[in-house]
Amino acid sequence: MEKVKVGIIGTGFIGPTHIEAIRRLGFVDVIALAESNQEAAEKKAAELGIPKAYGDYRDMLKDDEVQVVHNCTPNHLHFAINKEIILAGKHVLSEKPLAMSSKESAELLELAQQHGVVHGVNFNYRQFPVLKQLETMVQNGELGKINLVHGGYLQDWLLFDTDYNWRLAPEVGGKSRAVADIGSHWCDTVQYVTGKRIVEVFADLATVVPVRKKPTAAAATFGGAKAEDGMYEDVAIHTEDYASVLVRFEDGSRGVFTVSQVSAGRKNRLSFELNGSKSSVFWNQEEPEKLWIGHRDKANEVLMADPSLFAPEARGAIHHPGGHNEGWPDALKNMMKNFYTFIREGKSLQTDKATFATFEDGHISMCITDAILESHEQQRWVKVAVGQEIYS
Repeated sequence: MEKVKVGIIGTGFIGPTHIEAIRRLGFVDVIALAESNQEAAEKKAAELGIPKAYGDYRDMLKDDEVQVVHNCTPNHLHFAINKEIILAGKHVLSEKPLAMSSKESAELLELAQQHGVVHGVNFNYRQFPVLKQLETMVQNGELGKINLVHGGYLQDWLLFDTDYNWRLAPEVGGKSRAVADIGSHWCDTVQYVTGKRIVEVFADLATVVPVRKKPTAAAATFGGAKAEDGMYEDVAIHTEDYASVLVRFEDGSRGVFTVSQVSAGRKNRLSFELNGSKSSVFWNQEEPEKLWIGHRDKANEVLMADPSLFAPEARGAIHHPGGHNEGWPDALKNMMKNFYTFIREGKSLQTDKATFATFEDGHISMCITDAILESHEQQRWVKVAVGQEIYS
């Protein structure tokens, strides 16, 4: 069978991770990439072993050989580029956030549906094998009624005032940072495992480091680069380092989460606990192979990721025997596997259920972010306005 052929736009931190995950599938080829100029594109294409290099992504969209395009650019470019990919008639996998506002994401969702392309958003945390197992446990009623959901997503890569990255600039990263960047992952993950939508929020946001020292040379995301003395300028910061958000779900259950990019020692700690009427569970992305299960009337348990212990519905998400830990790159591989299997099998999102996050999920995420920002500004509960045709 002929391989699916792919083009990548943007090769910063996330682009190469997409490429690596795609190549592990075996039935997909990355044949082209696009960068901000021809020199950068050719340099990166040579480094990554990709045959075609484009200094303008619009030229890549004219390449008839490219069937699918990944949008791995900075946030402010997502809307315009996603729109052009759809209009070019190509399937699209976008990094999140899908756009800079829920108005834009709604337009993208409608456009993708009109043109019949397969559309995905890289919410890869829901693709961990243990979380597929947990989703099955919840659906089977093993935890009982889920009453409480709480947790957070903590990082430390912006702890110091000398830490600087393009995500800090609202005109590039968006009007929300910690919530849009990592809070969106938390919300998507808990909505996936519980099967319940967040419908109302009450938020408190803060900029912990109000002035940062921006290096005169660009710094990579998570690079830990520090400016030399005198090689920076002071920049006022207007996006949040921290947020705590009370949430209400569609069935009336409650929750709360905290996100922070200034928590020392926490590298990428997405964690949550579900408290059900029968049992509780806790999961932490930094130890993704473990699922803690809590009981009232018997000893607590720790379920290790193991296909022999998983429900039949979850076994397809795990690829190695127990004890052979699968982590962040493997969850990303699962995202690509589900997305590209859907395309290879000729399925349509208009008639077939997706096993990956779509533009609908990306739009819901944008609506939650917009509601959180409004809630903080007005200091009150705000309903998540998604649109009845999507939300029903």
